[in-house]
Amino acid sequence: MSQSGPSLQVLVVDDSPVYRELVSQALQGQDYSVTFAKNGREALELFAQTAPHIVITDWMMPDVSGLDLVQRIRGSELAYTYVILLTSISDKAMVVKGLAAGADDYLTKPFDPGEFCARIGVGRRIICLQRDIEAKNLLLQEAARTDSLTGLPNRRAIEEWAERQIRGASRHGYPLWVILADLDSFKSVNDNYGHDAGDLVLQKFAEVLRGTTRASDICGRMGGEEFVMVLTHVDQNGIFPTVDRLREQFASLVFRFGGNSASVTASFGIAGFQGREIAEFSQLLRRADEALYAAKRGGRNRVEVAVLQP
Repeated sequence: MSQSGPSLQVLVVDDSPVYRELVSQALQGQDYSVTFAKNGREALELFAQTAPHIVITDWMMPDVSGLDLVQRIRGSELAYTYVILLTSISDKAMVVKGLAAGADDYLTKPFDPGEFCARIGVGRRIICLQRDIEAKNLLLQEAARTDSLTGLPNRRAIEEWAERQIRGASRHGYPLWVILADLDSFKSVNDNYGHDAGDLVLQKFAEVLRGTTRASDICGRMGGEEFVMVLTHVDQNGIFPTVDRLREQFASLVFRFGGNSASVTASFGIAGFQGREIAEFSQLLRRADEALYAAKRGGRNRVEVAVLQP
């Protein structure tokens, strides 16, 4: 990681205007956005406001010392901050105390500007590496919750989201529906046209689901050719027409595999509840699965609704 990375927020804390000016001169022309505080209390306010990446603080200050400041920074829930203590204390035991309190580095006053900039550079590299790690972790977390073929949330993500929505529906008394969908005779698509054709059908069905789902709802792939939707704030009279339009939309599509054309249908099972009773996603999913089985048994390309749970 080079030092020419993104601009970082730096908070400099020192009750000496001379040292504030020295730090300002040392950082001049470098890619830092620098804020200055004259004492520890002012620094705490600025820290909360600006969430700096690096804090450079004098140790010996009235009221809130640099050591106190370090300890409060480490108790913060903000992202990790790299802290450098400036001190005129050369006692190694005190230096150890400062590092043990949470400081990442220290520099003895009076400092050499070149060494000062080099130590800031170390902090910059660490912060930039931390940013990279956090970004990659977010990508990994997202990947762990996403179906790679369709880009929809996977079963794990659906279950977590649904449980939160069910708690809200139970608390506030609005309707919630779980819709389980299964592509009809999907094995024959793979057998007759190949797995690439099957993947295309799955992706297209996911696209239709995504286009139907509101921002307040969620749809995802449970696995294989089975998908799920969780809809809220749709009344009992509106849920069947909503899902049946989705069924018709998908059934109207014509897929072309090489020189062949084919249509694929889907069956849907719906289960829901309205009221302040406690429900679990697994219960609703089981009832939706029973309704889906009834749709399959009734000839496929159908929508069946389980009795509404009071």
